[in-house]
Amino acid sequence: MSHSLGSTPINVAILGATGAVGTELLQLLEERKFPIKKLKLLASPRSAGQSIKFRGQDLTVTAVDAAAFEGIDLVLASAGGSTSKQWAAIAVKAGAAVIDNSSAFRMNPNVPLVVPEINPEAAEHHAGIIANPNCTTILMGVAIYPLHQVQPIRRIVVSTYQSASGAGARAMAEVQQQSLAILQGQEPEAEILPYPLAFNLFPHNSPLNEQGYCQEEMKMVNETRKIFGVSDLAVTATCVRVPVLRAHSEAINLEFEQPWVIAQAREHIAQAPGVRLVEDWQRNYFPMPMDASGQDDVLVGRIRQDLSRPNCLELWLCGDQIRKGAALNAIQIAELLLERQWLKPSGQPLTLAS
Repeated sequence: MSHSLGSTPINVAILGATGAVGTELLQLLEERKFPIKKLKLLASPRSAGQSIKFRGQDLTVTAVDAAAFEGIDLVLASAGGSTSKQWAAIAVKAGAAVIDNSSAFRMNPNVPLVVPEINPEAAEHHAGIIANPNCTTILMGVAIYPLHQVQPIRRIVVSTYQSASGAGARAMAEVQQQSLAILQGQEPEAEILPYPLAFNLFPHNSPLNEQGYCQEEMKMVNETRKIFGVSDLAVTATCVRVPVLRAHSEAINLEFEQPWVIAQAREHIAQAPGVRLVEDWQRNYFPMPMDASGQDDVLVGRIRQDLSRPNCLELWLCGDQIRKGAALNAIQIAELLLERQWLKPSGQPLTLAS
């Protein structure tokens, strides 16, 4: 789907332009006809000098520095938390709005955490920075929010099946190399991920807290509460890294106050923006990462009654982690800011001490 926003073209910078998400951001800006006057590609010094094609022109990647944000209206940041903490405030001071894809600012109470299909109004009163949620949180939120709007969700139990793409382009390449090694009878080597992922899986390798939950699982808990605006929403998650190149999958159990008529639940999900219902019960055909890769929509299916609890529903989803889980959501936020003329900060000035 392409967008022509009819807005005055603006000056845009991509911070982290050479990574997996940065590459996707460029592709989507072109696909969706985002109104750009000047585009600046920023990355670490080791990536500087690379040439990237955009709208038929060759653009050179430059190393990020304090002067890089002068005259920039919008920064799309996808370079990791420490980079965002280093440069976001500098970009805002230079007059840019920053849409940040890292976890650096997501739980800052003064930074909006936005999924346009769920809480677009949260973006209005930003102070220069808007956070893009974690990929698994976005995919789940888009799929289940249509039900929550009709009947508030009481509890979410989610298990994720996360592809190599979540760890970046180098992790994807590593899984391909490992697969080749195994098929040739050699030992697979792991450098980017802690263990071989080809023909294997392991619980998400982010740091564990005292309760035994990893960082990725706690992101789903805390971010879903913030996006839905329900501070005590009961959420529990188990996140697993699986040997899939691209697109994450999730098995979700939802508890409500009252039972659902399954046909109605299915209808609400099917009509929701950003969602595609994929269910062929005769063929036992439901969402798969292979089908979700490269797609904007979150594929949802296998919506069924939980046999053990009358007020619970089960569903399954697959979504492209790099697109809707990251780059697309960021660009949809940018489109929202332009459409509603919210690009300039209107919230209280931010204190960004980490």
